[in-house]
Amino acid sequence: MKTVIGIFFGGKSVEHEVSIISAMQVIENLNKERYDVVPVYISKDNRFYTSELLTRVEEFRDLDEVKRLSNEVYFTQDEGKMVLNAKKGIFKKVLAKIDVVFPVVHGLNVEDGTLEGLLEMYNVPYVGCDVCSSAVGMNKIVFKKVLEASKLPVVEYETLNVSEFEEDMDKAFEKITRTLSLPVIVKPSNLGSSVGIEVIKKKEEFKEKMQNVFEFCDSVLVERCVTNLREINCSVLGNFVEQDVSVLEEPIKNDEILSYKDKYMGNGSKGGKLGTKSSKLGGTKGSGMASLSRKIPADLTKAQEEEVYKLAKSTFKILNCEGISRIDFILDGDNNKIYVNEINTIPGSLSYYLWQPKGIEFDELLDRAIRYAIKRKEKRDKITYSTNVNILNISGKK
Repeated sequence: MKTVIGIFFGGKSVEHEVSIISAMQVIENLNKERYDVVPVYISKDNRFYTSELLTRVEEFRDLDEVKRLSNEVYFTQDEGKMVLNAKKGIFKKVLAKIDVVFPVVHGLNVEDGTLEGLLEMYNVPYVGCDVCSSAVGMNKIVFKKVLEASKLPVVEYETLNVSEFEEDMDKAFEKITRTLSLPVIVKPSNLGSSVGIEVIKKKEEFKEKMQNVFEFCDSVLVERCVTNLREINCSVLGNFVEQDVSVLEEPIKNDEILSYKDKYMGNGSKGGKLGTKSSKLGGTKGSGMASLSRKIPADLTKAQEEEVYKLAKSTFKILNCEGISRIDFILDGDNNKIYVNEINTIPGSLSYYLWQPKGIEFDELLDRAIRYAIKRKEKRDKITYSTNVNILNISGKK
């Protein structure tokens, strides 16, 4: 009997469309002889829908039409399965029973542990990081502090809350420049895909650019701007006990920083090409992180390569990650030092292009991630989370 995999994607996130692209790649590349796929689309107003239409990227050109043509659902449980019930209709109608959920979501309100928390409550096995590791991985400030406390190298940084900024901009600027010299790079604390990032080179830019960033968040990470940098990425597959590492890549950026446009709007990822099939690309041609210009493998010395692998595995373990993650590094050309930059607990395109050079095709990568999810659920089922004793009932007896 085939395992039923629920692919959850979308959500109330600025990376909503990126999630759709990644999900279509996953759906196309799952082994259909082993798995039945149930797509579950999360709309931008946080409602859940399913339909066979939701397996084709071209259907998402009109998101309102997607909702109109799909079945809105709510969830119940049945013997370890997540049940999708039609929301409309007088009588309860079961549309699907899911064995394993595969979240393919990006950004705030979904990848940050929010969706994972929902799945924990339904006691269903799900692929990828749990609530805690997802939350830490999404919050750049907390992530930095955790790595710093664990003695892993991170670029010098400061933090700033919107309240500090609005109360006294001069004092906020002084706080930043007391620790860091201009230029600095400012990042929303809880967004991915390079959304909302600004580079501040002089004091006159501080007000406007900080206001731009605070449109996306209420706290920011401010880092020393490494001007002579190379970005190196590594994907990790595994759990706390075992970690496999991919080949390393060096993304080629067009701007000062690797922007959202570099990642998702280059190399023909617009218009009709979004729906083009390509077995070589593992799904939607010219879409997602797979469309980014990159050097694979990255041109590093053996010592640098070993250092990146060591830091990638350490970061993965410190956060207690599971499934497939991608960890991004900065190589500072001025001091030849490697820093851990950030982690993507659900990376764009799930970083399949970093595993193919090692002989691991997309379908095998997905299969291994699903097996880790099932294994984790089996372990957790042995843990005692509650008891049958009702202390309120006991205290009421005489």
